[in-house]
Amino acid sequence: MGRQAEWVRPLGEGAQKRHWHETVRGKVVAFAVQLEIRFGEAWQPILRYDAAHGFAHRDVYESPRRKRKEAVGLSLADALTLADHDIDRNWYRYVQAFRMRNEK
Repeated sequence: MGRQAEWVRPLGEGAQKRHWHETVRGKVVAFAVQLEIRFGEAWQPILRYDAAHGFAHRDVYESPRRKRKEAVGLSLADALTLADHDIDRNWYRYVQAFRMRNEK
């Protein structure tokens, strides 16, 4: 078993970033970085980068129940870095777009 790191960081506007990764001998072997918003009484993922299906990809949630998968085409370490930077820089835009699609 490798070393694991995990944290949740509030971003504002009812949003947070959840980060988890595992390394073995300094090499990233698994990760998930997720942007979540408060949706009703629960935290709803709206964007997730991970390697759960054997390749680095991101899941973009169009609604709470519908998402699309996009391959990232990077190593796990590079995809982890991309995920952190993308969410840190663009979280507000992603939150606003999700809310606009799902307003009722």
